[in-house]
Amino acid sequence: MNKKVTLKKLQNMKGKEKIVMITAYDALFTSLFDNEVEIILVGDSLNMSFAGKEDTLSVTMDQMIYHTQAVCRKANHSFVLFDMPFGTYTDKKMALKNANRAYQETRADAIKLEGGKEKAKIVKYLTKNSIAVFGHIGLKPQQVRAEGGYSIKGKEEDEKNAIIEDAIALEKAGAVALIIEGVKPNVAKSVTNSVSIPTIGIGAGLYCDGQVLVWSDTFGFFEEFMPKFVKQYLDGSNKIKEAIKTYSSEVKSEAFPDDKYTY
Repeated sequence: MNKKVTLKKLQNMKGKEKIVMITAYDALFTSLFDNEVEIILVGDSLNMSFAGKEDTLSVTMDQMIYHTQAVCRKANHSFVLFDMPFGTYTDKKMALKNANRAYQETRADAIKLEGGKEKAKIVKYLTKNSIAVFGHIGLKPQQVRAEGGYSIKGKEEDEKNAIIEDAIALEKAGAVALIIEGVKPNVAKSVTNSVSIPTIGIGAGLYCDGQVLVWSDTFGFFEEFMPKFVKQYLDGSNKIKEAIKTYSSEVKSEAFPDDKYTY
């Protein structure tokens, strides 16, 4: 990638080329991912994989802004997506105030919020005020406590129809793209075919316009649990554990530092 990925480029990729998205929370990993993916999501998942919390709900705007600022420093090519924390967009005025903060204090290219047709008025209000909005439908992690856990969506016909209605309502409200999480593949396919904006799947099968994964899941660093939809491309935690054991052993035995590593 030689040029900065723009919203127009992402929208032109729909139905032509798959969009690749991954999470990142700092400048270091952003610099590693930047040339390989179209979108970097600064996800509220950082509250679990980075901060050690049990869910995403307690992450704050200040935390999200701090991490997004770090990501933006090294995101020279990728589109940067700011994940709006739980409780920061319960009404349209609050949503605009917090979205404005995200735009003014970071170089994020768009914000993401969870919810379907019940959030359409908020999405419309944001887009009329020059905020680019990604919707997030299907399984919504910010509703984990209200729903008593995580569950796959779209198993029943009425639930499938409701998800499609959510997607259409969000597009009509001005959403520029959709994240579809934790739904049956046939549902994601129907959603993708029902809207003209790109769809990015996570645990939603092959038929979306792109895919997103959490980096610490994808590269084997998060050991608490492993969702079924995650393919692990690296055994990261074991490689790090082996390396730190070797380092510790060499320090204690005085094998490190030898002459090669001494001025």
